[in-house]
Amino acid sequence: MTRTVYIVDDDDAVRASLHSLLSVRSDLIIRSYRSGDAFLEEAGDLDPGVVLLDFHMPGSTGLDVLESIQGREFAAIILTGQGNVALAVQAMKAGALDFMEKPYEAEALMQVLERAFATLEESSETSARLDAAKGKIAKLSPRETDVLKGLIEGRSNKVIAYELDISPRTVEIYRANLMEKLEVRSLSEALRIAFAAGLFKA
Repeated sequence: MTRTVYIVDDDDAVRASLHSLLSVRSDLIIRSYRSGDAFLEEAGDLDPGVVLLDFHMPGSTGLDVLESIQGREFAAIILTGQGNVALAVQAMKAGALDFMEKPYEAEALMQVLERAFATLEESSETSARLDAAKGKIAKLSPRETDVLKGLIEGRSNKVIAYELDISPRTVEIYRANLMEKLEVRSLSEALRIAFAAGLFKA
């Protein structure tokens, strides 16, 4: 994953100092925005990344930006003045991952960034697993899904056949088909995909 940092701060000096602090890292792509509005205008087309976000800005505040990017692939770190705990708490409730007090120490900033990228990468992997599982389940016909449901609930082929009003042989065919479509060899693997896709509650 490309590691991108978005600096969103209306203070030119703060943006410049953060940019120079981060430019020592060759693995980072750094993009700066002088307002929350400017960032939000482009947010829909941006790659996942960590947002260093000032709280007090004209137009869209840090809180407005946080609310707008919730559920998207951004990890936000709020930049606050020293000792503003109430504001930091408000930001965390709105979905900020962390906060940094100004002035920043380079080492502390890098540590917070590392944690943010780790969280982002983990959520990206989880999301990819969910999408893959949902994609596989979507290939099943309604009858194959019914058979899978029966198998997960621990029913035998005969019981499933009786409940669906089909022959046990037909259940076996559906079972073989669904295993093939899910690309699994065992029921436990099929079960894992079904749970990962949110098809059945654990």
